[in-house]
Formats: sequence, structure tokens, C-alpha cells
Amino acid sequence: MPYSLQFLLDFVSSSSDQRSSRRSRGEIVVSKARIKTQELVLSSMLIALAVALSPIYFVWGPTKALPWQHMVNILAGIMLGPFWAVIVALFAGTIRIILGTGTIFAYPGGLPGGFIVGLTYRLLSRLARNKRLTLIASSITEPLGTCCIGGAATWYLWDPILGDALRVKFGAFLLFVSGWFVSSIIGVALGLSIILVLDKVGVVGRST
Repeated sequence: MPYSLQFLLDFVSSSSDQRSSRRSRGEIVVSKARIKTQELVLSSMLIALAVALSPIYFVWGPTKALPWQHMVNILAGIMLGPFWAVIVALFAGTIRIILGTGTIFAYPGGLPGGFIVGLTYRLLSRLARNKRLTLIASSITEPLGTCCIGGAATWYLWDPILGDALRVKFGAFLLFVSGWFVSSIIGVALGLSIILVLDKVGVVGRST
């Protein structure tokens, strides 16, 4: 084959490969953008849900316990992952504080729960074969994040500031987190019920 013809064929083949490579990279970028958009939309919906239900709460000391936030923590942690669950709790808590349906305790009481649920779900999804048990096991870790991590963080953050006033008001750490525990358990029951229904219709599989 003449050298000039071989060069032309190689050039055409190279150009075709480059176009194919650019097309593949473009498809990957579009796919990632679509996924990011879905995450933004779903997280916005969950934030709106938490805020819409925020007027329904019960007062525990200086806190306003909101079972719906723990429910949203489970939905966000499982359907979006730990990072987005923290973002959802952060924005929902901030809006609640602005509206007066939440306090500064919305941060330690909301952020750790969703993160623990999301992290547990990701780990168990790789290890366990039974998805239903994975959903249940992940959901029941929400009180661990809320009461143990969030409660401890609240205590150690506010104790140096309020000192004896904090200790006198709550008496003990267990009394402080007991209200959050009740709120969290209610949220777990609601969130788990919803997530199992969503899994049954295939929504959870498409979102995670």
C-alpha cells in the first residue's frame, strides 16, 4: 500500500477515535450532571418537607424536638448518602431557626443522624445481600448519631459557656438526650416505613 494512502487511512482512523472519545467523555459529563441535578432536586424536596412539618414539635428544655427531621434524615441518608444528608439537615435547621420553629440545637440534633444513616447504608450495601435488612439496620442507627454524637457534642459545646446553669437545668446528660431519643424513635418509625414502601416500588434503587 502506498505510504500516502496508509497515512490518510491512519489519519481518518485517528480522527474517528478522537471523536468517539470526545463523545464518550461528553456522555459521562452529561450523566454526572443529570445525577447531580437529581440530587439537588431530591435534597430540596426533603428540606421543604422538614420545614413544612416543622411547626409540629414538642419542647424539651431549650430545644424544639422535631421527629420529622429524623424521618428526613433517614430518607436523605439512604437515598442521597451521608454528604447530602448533612446538607439537607444543615439547610433545614437553618431555615427552621429563621422561622422560629427551631433552635441552635437543630444542628447537633440533626446533622449527625443523617450522616450516620448514610454512612451505615453505604457500608452495609457492599457487605450485606439482603437489602431490606440493610435498610432496617441503617435506619435504626439514626438515634446513635442524634443522641450519642449530637447529644455529646451539645453537652461539651455548651457546658463551658453555661456551666452550672446547664447542669442544674438538665441535671444529667441522660435527661438531656432523652427527649431527643423519643423524637428520634418516632422519626425512625416514620422514616423506615416510608423507605420500605419506596424500596418496594423501586425508588430507592434508582436514587442510590
